[in-house]
Amino acid sequence: MQTNFQLMRKLLMVSLGMFAFGYMLVPLYEAFCEWTGSNVLSLSERESKNSMNGRAGMPLNTQVDTSRTISVEFDTNVRGPWNFAPMTRSLNVHPGELVTVMFEFQNIQNRTMSAQAIPSYAPQQAASYFNKVECFCFNQYTLAPGEKKLWPVTFYINPKMSKDVKTITLSYTFFEVGSSV
Repeated sequence: MQTNFQLMRKLLMVSLGMFAFGYMLVPLYEAFCEWTGSNVLSLSERESKNSMNGRAGMPLNTQVDTSRTISVEFDTNVRGPWNFAPMTRSLNVHPGELVTVMFEFQNIQNRTMSAQAIPSYAPQQAASYFNKVECFCFNQYTLAPGEKKLWPVTFYINPKMSKDVKTITLSYTFFEVGSSV
């Protein structure tokens, strides 16, 4: 009888330990990802939210460098049957200036489709200075047959970026997610 109570107590402790571990798993995972830098998209989202003040979404401590201009070109690629294009192909921005560019999406299939966009940058070192405050690339979207949407990208370029960089190309590849075909 005594051994049954000891066994029950040990099993209860193991169960409580498993529950505590499961409960702490999300905070531990977030801390680990932040420490290793492996969850880059959510970190940039959190930094964008933390750097906002009350003035129309302007990041804190960002000063516009009007002494130089950077040309930003927008490129789109599709992996699937839809139309995807920026409303503006290129524009000139000052580092630190908050800019919004709209992208148009249209599902040209006769079926509902889910898709997501993945960004890339040229030159590659510009990626760490190109700060997106809002971007359709943060989420997946479902488009009904023939549905057309406009989605924004709001960004600023960190003024600390090298003065040698005169042009940045932001390219998005839009592809279907979870296709059953």
